[in-house]
Amino acid sequence: MFGFNAKLAIFGLGCLVISACDTAYPVTVIGEDGMTFRGAASNTFLHGGSFQATNGKATCTGTYDKFADISTVSFPVVCNNGLRGIGTAFFQSETAGSGFVTMSDGSKWQFIFGRGALAI
Repeated sequence: MFGFNAKLAIFGLGCLVISACDTAYPVTVIGEDGMTFRGAASNTFLHGGSFQATNGKATCTGTYDKFADISTVSFPVVCNNGLRGIGTAFFQSETAGSGFVTMSDGSKWQFIFGRGALAI
């Protein structure tokens, strides 16, 4: 039979494996002119993540690196309509937060991710 320490080690390993899985959550982005993009983001524990959002005409995507002890990340944004930008996300938890994107045309977009994105 396994002793207490072995059971604890197996439990810890299981938790580590589960936390290494992708986690997906909703994203809503609002441009200065009220244009709204909706989509999803996903992240992998300690590896960063990616997002994709569309307004039905344009689609914007990006990837970011994130480490467990960092609550703010910057990332490039590329849209299929030619716009590009740099975003900054502020994580309140692994799957919730907000931020902004400064686009190449000078516009500033705000976004929210996690459950709060569904309310917008």
